[in-house]
Amino acid sequence: LLLLTISVFLGLGQPRNPKGKRKGQGRPGTLAPGPQQVPLDLVSRAKPFARMEEYEKNLGDMVAQLRNSSELAKRKCEVNLQLWLSNQRSLSPWGYSINHDPSRIPADLPEARCLCLGCVNPFTMQEDRSMVSVPVFSQVPVRRRLCPLPPRTGPCRQRAVMETIAVGCTCIF
Repeated sequence: LLLLTISVFLGLGQPRNPKGKRKGQGRPGTLAPGPQQVPLDLVSRAKPFARMEEYEKNLGDMVAQLRNSSELAKRKCEVNLQLWLSNQRSLSPWGYSINHDPSRIPADLPEARCLCLGCVNPFTMQEDRSMVSVPVFSQVPVRRRLCPLPPRTGPCRQRAVMETIAVGCTCIF
């Protein structure tokens, strides 16, 4: 009886794999084991700036595509269901403009702008001004150039900051 009481107290009678817990590791790429619970992608970086360089290259590619397309000229409030681009299929469609800041790296960022004041009614496919299209904002990592102001001289420094830009539009009542 004493041994049974001790085993219940210590949990030796409990199943090794309680309901709700899976055997083996959790989903890949979620959390590293240990008390700090750090996301794996922050732990397993091979090169510290490889991801930022790739991110900046992708943004540069997007800006180049925008400059070479007719996207910048579009200002019509319409839904085009034939396109696969989500920004043109939305009930609150948006286009892109280039946000230019010479003291930022990258200097050019694609930024969304709503094409409608209202929203497109899905039944009539016409703009309905009883609803409002509003931009959706997100913070993106950029680097700021910090250069000494004249008459001072010296090298410029860079500082990583988060900048808020519009990434799409949504419809609200």
